[in-house]
Amino acid sequence: MEKIKKVTDRDIQQLIGQVLRYGVLISGAVAIIGGIWYLFQHGSAIPHYTTFNGEPAGYTSLNGILKGLGQGSATEIIQLGVVILIATPILRIVFSLLAFILEKDKLYVLITLIVLSIILFSMFGGLKI
Repeated sequence: MEKIKKVTDRDIQQLIGQVLRYGVLISGAVAIIGGIWYLFQHGSAIPHYTTFNGEPAGYTSLNGILKGLGQGSATEIIQLGVVILIATPILRIVFSLLAFILEKDKLYVLITLIVLSIILFSMFGGLKI
């Protein structure tokens, strides 16, 4: 029979470190790819500084970003990199929560749940469903 390795606190910390490291690297790579694609699409365009054009709704919502990705829009690829960068520390909190649950540390589970709830509420609390 094969022995099941017990997950230690060090293993969880290593996993959290990997999530942070790879999250930043992936988001940076996605943003750079989007930036290169943007320069390829719009690099020779002359900007018009006399009129101000605000950001379209596609840049400010996850649904708009996903639609733009389907169309191959470079600005939405850059925005996806930003979304991945924002999601990285939230994943860290989720993994920390799982670690505290495995350790059966009720106080830190409660504190981490409160922190995660505040972050998720501040992100999604103003959305119209």
